Amino acid sequence: MLRTALLPLCLLAALPAVAAARGLEARDLAALDRVSAPTLSPDGRVLLFAQRGVEFDAGTSSTALYTRNLVTRDAAPPRQLTPAGWNVNSPTFSPDGATVYFLSAKGGSQQLYAIPAAGGKPRQLTDFALDVGSYRLSPDGSRIAFSADTFADCADFACTSKRLADTKSSKVSGVVYDQLFVRHWDTWKDGRRSGLFVAELPQGAKARPVATALAISSALDGDIPSKPFGGSEDYAWSPDGRSVVASVRVAGKQEPWSTNFDLYRLSTEGGTAPVNLTADNPAWDAGPVFSADGKTLFYRAMKRPGFEADRYALMAMDLADGSRREIAPKWDRSPSQVVPSADGSTLYVAAQDTGEYPLFRIDVASGEVVKLVGDGTVSAFDIAGDTLALARNSMQSGDVLYTTTLAADNLRAITPTAAERLPGVSFGAFEQFSFKGAGNDTVHGYVVKPWNYEEGKSYPVAFLIHGGPQGSFGNGWSYRWNPQTYAGQGYAVVMIDFHGSTGYGQDFTDAISGDWGGKPLVDLQKGWAAAQDRYDFLDGDRACALGASYGGYMINWIAGNWFDRQGNAPFKCLVNHDGVFDTRSMGYVTEELWFTEWENGGTPYDNPKGYEKFNPVNHVAKWKVPMLVVQGEKDYRVPVDQGLSTFTALQRRGIDSQLLYFPDENHWVLKPQNSVLWHDTVNAWLKKHIGQ
Repeated sequence: MLRTALLPLCLLAALPAVAAARGLEARDLAALDRVSAPTLSPDGRVLLFAQRGVEFDAGTSSTALYTRNLVTRDAAPPRQLTPAGWNVNSPTFSPDGATVYFLSAKGGSQQLYAIPAAGGKPRQLTDFALDVGSYRLSPDGSRIAFSADTFADCADFACTSKRLADTKSSKVSGVVYDQLFVRHWDTWKDGRRSGLFVAELPQGAKARPVATALAISSALDGDIPSKPFGGSEDYAWSPDGRSVVASVRVAGKQEPWSTNFDLYRLSTEGGTAPVNLTADNPAWDAGPVFSADGKTLFYRAMKRPGFEADRYALMAMDLADGSRREIAPKWDRSPSQVVPSADGSTLYVAAQDTGEYPLFRIDVASGEVVKLVGDGTVSAFDIAGDTLALARNSMQSGDVLYTTTLAADNLRAITPTAAERLPGVSFGAFEQFSFKGAGNDTVHGYVVKPWNYEEGKSYPVAFLIHGGPQGSFGNGWSYRWNPQTYAGQGYAVVMIDFHGSTGYGQDFTDAISGDWGGKPLVDLQKGWAAAQDRYDFLDGDRACALGASYGGYMINWIAGNWFDRQGNAPFKCLVNHDGVFDTRSMGYVTEELWFTEWENGGTPYDNPKGYEKFNPVNHVAKWKVPMLVVQGEKDYRVPVDQGLSTFTALQRRGIDSQLLYFPDENHWVLKPQNSVLWHDTVNAWLKKHIGQ
């Protein structure tokens, strides 16, 4: 049955009596407050979290920290802890719960601050010559391990700072490179590495901020945290405070085609060489977490080198003898965040599962897996004592913070849903469905009704194709590709988790490699047919297909390869955001070469047939459907030449087409006003070709 959002009765009673008058719009999405980083005090009695607000007209945003006393129940709402006008991130409680630490660039560079948990004035604790990128508080609260970007030949932070300033003021702009990466994600490399340092925190209210630190990872030629998306989850303090274990790729010139991350033990006192704890695994080792007694290191490990979408196995390492074993080896899922119980007998993990992202409890000894919280996507969680705090989103709301017991028997909402924040907005009901796809395998998808659905009417359709390609358009909330923005314009939405999607077992995920235009296209074709057979409100004659990244590739592939026997295309229009146009060119111009080389069975020169088998450029002569192309200049994953080539092909063939170009966006459109322009342009394109 199609699901709709239900509000707690107490909250319903408190809301103004406003009837939903419209669907979700792009401006709602861009301006909506966002909560994140649920963090419990050590005694589990206080919840700390971050909330981001947007000043849309000014084009600015800021994030503040809030606390909620969980003992007072609903008598006391969350209160803002950090001062107005500050922009903060990365909150952490002190071991005694009396102090909250966070990062802020309030003083011009990002440094560590502290504020009493009961409220007060922030105090700056660090004054390094460089930004603090991430940090971890030591178990006793006296020190921090932190990351900063430095040049390898610089002895201190001041040296790196001066070199950056000299480069900025220089009249010479040329840069000489002798190895890859030259650029990564959206940044050109300048020779700096992200490394780990340890510093003593100043004691006493009048102590000056610390300005010097001990380098503990300088012997390793690799970034900690990993770039571009790594964070403090890449390293962890040992309970005795004598070492830090970090995940790092030390690959030299092979870095762009290597996924060999190892766990290194780094002394926090200096004078000891790093020790590789996972040297025998040539694939990805990640997410180190210590048991409370310091005897066991839990982490996640892939098995196949060169494959970034391999299954993460849960591992336990005995630190006394280095032996290790896999926990729950028969569980065919790939967990992300891992939190051990206080006694180390249980792991709490989040992992994709059949179109959702639940929270699971895993018994370390037996490997028994129990789903605790489902019905959406658990994006973050924390545990203290018998209290569990989590952030969960769904296809009808951004993250909502909840608290409950470790049994997760009664979720208590701490922050509002999107429906509560937008009482005048109605959301489309949704349902998951399944069908027999390629190879007669079971494939899943979702359908979303328009916000103003009426029984007996039919509606034009937005057919969304996810990226990755090892990804999913499941029961979750997105601030970029959100089906409710289409439902909010009066469209129905169909999304298929084709072969290659995550959360359906590793074999299903593996199936797309080397077969980009094969089984996934069959799944999309059969899924589109199955959805039309099952849901009579879908108007198959008025549909547009949209996709980004791999989804954009598939749009290009569909343009030349999806026709009926009479030569008719199934869609009236197409939208391609940062999609691959030429797979061979992509193999030379993208930055993370392990991706293209795994997906196409080698390098373009060793296996040219692998790159040409499903290459959209070879089918341009058959293109005829109108297409909107979106491209970001700072997208170094699928660089600008791919989007320009697509638009050139469309224009040269005389096909109705538009190019939406962002000189200041990367693979994603992140700035609020640019996001609204993106949605307005896409919606205008759909309206032009399928109405509504």
